[in-house]
Amino acid sequence: MITAALARRAWSRLEPVHGMIYFVPEAFEAYQALGLDATAGYFASRSAALGRVPAETVIACFYNFCPDLVRAAIPAAWDITTPEALLAARLDAADRALRRGLGGALETSGIAEAAELARRAAESGCDHLEGRALFAAHAALPWPDQPHLVLWHAQTLLREFRGDGHLAALLIEGLTGLEALILHGASGEVPMRFLRRSRGWPDEIWEAAVDRLRSAGLVAGDEDLTLSAAGSELRQRVEERTDTASLPAYGALGQADAERLCALAAPITGAILDAGLLPVRRPRP
Repeated sequence: MITAALARRAWSRLEPVHGMIYFVPEAFEAYQALGLDATAGYFASRSAALGRVPAETVIACFYNFCPDLVRAAIPAAWDITTPEALLAARLDAADRALRRGLGGALETSGIAEAAELARRAAESGCDHLEGRALFAAHAALPWPDQPHLVLWHAQTLLREFRGDGHLAALLIEGLTGLEALILHGASGEVPMRFLRRSRGWPDEIWEAAVDRLRSAGLVAGDEDLTLSAAGSELRQRVEERTDTASLPAYGALGQADAERLCALAAPITGAILDAGLLPVRRPRP
């Protein structure tokens, strides 16, 4: 058995391996070549594993985006290209971006070992599909062959495994997608202006949600929102439930291998961040 804290650390240390796909030019170029702009490319590529789903399915699985933003992209994307083409384009973009970011480290034994451990965790998650629609859809995809792509695919699965559990935790707390988004921004972990711009919520709907959270005593402030003590407790409770929900995957590694995965992730993630594949600074060890 491992602790929920170790499961969280194993996920977060490797998350840039997957997360870079939402920011690298290789992905934008691949989607543009299929006829999609960046917004449609994001929604269609991440949901492509589900097949030709309607906007409502994407709204449900992605949780915190304005429904109108999703409906502007889905299902119109399926009239332009196919889920199969998008999945291939996304994998190719990941391949090219990781080759650019990892450079000479691409063929090292650390990449292969990390890929093996992450794959073991991801495949263990396949024994726990219940309630994890986005993870299950990605888990049904074929595994790539090259170690760096195995690592990317494994972390993609683990990201969606954790994400599906996170949505369950938010639902338990009765938080809407927009309320969860505002609380996330008020925590200071991600700039509020980025969340507000990227999720597409109209100003009046956004402000109404802020007023609800303020009235509930969960946030404080006007221009610069912060979490109240009650808001911090709520966020902590959600994160702890999310960590616990991720244990079925990472627990299969045991403590020693989970710690080993964290150690192997450090130079891999460092190379990705140093190459600028993600618009964030290198995290603290």
